Amino acid sequence: MVQMSDNMRGALLMAGAMASFTVNDAFMKYLTESMPLFQALLLRGTGTTVMLIGLAWYLGQLYLRASRRDWMLMLVRAVSEMGGAWFFITALSNMPFANVSAILQSLPLTVTLAGALFLGEAVGWRRMVAILVGFMGVLLIVQPGNDVFTIYSVYGLATVGCVTVRDIVSRMMSRSLPSLTVAAVSALGVTLFAAVGSAFVTWQPLDGTELWQLGGAMVFVFGGYLCSVGAMRVGELSFVAPFRYTSLVTALIIGAVVFGTFPDWLTLLGAAIVVATGLFTLYRERVTRRARLVAATQPQAGT
Repeated sequence: MVQMSDNMRGALLMAGAMASFTVNDAFMKYLTESMPLFQALLLRGTGTTVMLIGLAWYLGQLYLRASRRDWMLMLVRAVSEMGGAWFFITALSNMPFANVSAILQSLPLTVTLAGALFLGEAVGWRRMVAILVGFMGVLLIVQPGNDVFTIYSVYGLATVGCVTVRDIVSRMMSRSLPSLTVAAVSALGVTLFAAVGSAFVTWQPLDGTELWQLGGAMVFVFGGYLCSVGAMRVGELSFVAPFRYTSLVTALIIGAVVFGTFPDWLTLLGAAIVVATGLFTLYRERVTRRARLVAATQPQAGT
């Protein structure tokens, strides 16, 4: 029997996470067609939060004695998660499924740029050029000035901004803080946000179809959390991260088969540019890290 490497396990977990999150998005798109957004978010969030807290407690990873700094960072992360969830699902409810997913493919580029600006991470000129080219791809996707461009395209971009803040804040947290605790706090924050919003909308009764769609959303978003946490704990980040782009393939299939929509050629071209530049950025990150490791192992002059 061939033993699977940590990199391969991490890659499969990341692909599984992206597929799970994308299927969850499809369920949420259906749900928001028949019920208010805040109602759907609250119902899904309640189930997801209970499952995450239960699993964190069972695994001994429910850590509530974090430092004040980590609690502040978790609060900022939770607020970013709230904004991201609202912007994303609002855009998803009013745009073709694959188009929203295509906009989100710019995330590795925005996180890399934000890491350079706010965390002082090194980004060479090649990666900076790749980021600029990637943003040109994003413009092809949203197509400002075209009939395809609407306020919901801006919501998709706002989602990217919120998730970028979330990921940067996550990097600033103490390494000893369990990932499941962070995920549970964020899920609780989104649920409380939805609870406030749901008090101002008229709730709709759920039929059998909506109940299983809601259950599907809970199961798949929970599976996405588990797989994404696992992916970050095994394998090299530069090897695992590119498998985020598998979500675009899943979104294209679901959009065509389930919703009967398919992006135009400009959107597909823009998505291809974003993915290509993102992969190049990750490749350069791996090359740079290897160069630093080699330099660190070389004997210094005079020793």
